[in-house]
Amino acid sequence: MAKAPEKPAPLTLLIVDDQAGHRRALEAHFSKYYHVLTAEHGRRALEIASQHPIHLLIIDLILPGTINGVELLQQIREMHPNAMAIMITAHPTVRTAVQAMKDGAIDYLEKPIDLDELKARVDKAAEQYRQREEITQLDPSTSGGLDLRGIVGNSAAMQKVYEMIQKVAASNATVLIRGESGTGKELVAKAIHRSSNRAKGPFIAVSCAALPETLLESELFGHEKNAFTGATTQKPGRFELAHKGTLFLDEIAEITPAIQVKLLRVLQEQEFERLGGTKSIKVDVRLIAATNKDLQKMVEEKSFRADLYYRLHVIEIYLPPLRERREDIPLLVEHFLKRYSGENGKQVKSVAPEAMDLLMRYEWPGNVRELENVIERAVVLAERNAEMLTPDLLPQSMTATAQNI
Repeated sequence: MAKAPEKPAPLTLLIVDDQAGHRRALEAHFSKYYHVLTAEHGRRALEIASQHPIHLLIIDLILPGTINGVELLQQIREMHPNAMAIMITAHPTVRTAVQAMKDGAIDYLEKPIDLDELKARVDKAAEQYRQREEITQLDPSTSGGLDLRGIVGNSAAMQKVYEMIQKVAASNATVLIRGESGTGKELVAKAIHRSSNRAKGPFIAVSCAALPETLLESELFGHEKNAFTGATTQKPGRFELAHKGTLFLDEIAEITPAIQVKLLRVLQEQEFERLGGTKSIKVDVRLIAATNKDLQKMVEEKSFRADLYYRLHVIEIYLPPLRERREDIPLLVEHFLKRYSGENGKQVKSVAPEAMDLLMRYEWPGNVRELENVIERAVVLAERNAEMLTPDLLPQSMTATAQNI
């Protein structure tokens, strides 16, 4: 009997906080999911980082001694370039928040910390770390030196996408990525950022559909203390945090007319005011937007400003649905099999011809995201020693639809 592959070792999380009680609480909470190391100040954290692989970081910005949180992050990133960091502080300021994001932090939270929220953000950071570590699935000769991590496909349709990424990465032009839900628009935005001269700056993503208008305005532009009920501190917006980097606005079609006006001004003037503020703030940000809707039709229907549409539509990249690049399905299946077999301690390495036929004939309304979910489900349901994905592991609704085509 073949021996099942071992689960990948848990990622190492280094927690740096000078408050012993808070440090112990975080250690107890996260030790169930990660290999946790702790340090009470920057000097001890550097000693640990020099002796252990560090994958994830939670760092308090205000630390005792001569090394603050931002400086500590810079030094640890020199030893562990792919480490993903989340900064926390009880004393937020715009300057430190912006500096933290510029120096490689992927998130920034204010105390008191909600442990469930922090856990969700650390898990997201862990996923991003694993994606960084994965070997690009494309033949290097086809990538043109671009950083296409996480994007899988060699079809003619995807080659056009790679060509557009290569052309626009060298510029600062605003890009509109158009495609159905689940096609990987954020992956393309990240590829543009990582392949550009802004790669060392922050990549900040915002889902415009996830927040109501008032919260989205605060999220994008920040707010001053007492700008509204509950605004107990000054908070930098995503435009400030993305300074010298890239801001990705997903589902741009969902923003309200009021937000459209403010966004237009930022694109025109590269400046804005925080909510409740009067001082104009200058920023250097490359904007990438994405939508699954027809913005031109929305302009004709007067539900989206024409002037903003033309500002966003400097360069358009069309990301094809999976049904228009079926030849990429075997590559994608192999990619997801490898990931989820490793994560679940399984050894599913191949796909039965009958199962692949079903996968190839299915319409994939949810695109690559749906395919990923189907493969993850199949791997989880497979027997411990199964080496092949068989049709019975696919959803019945999917197989019935494919069989009727």
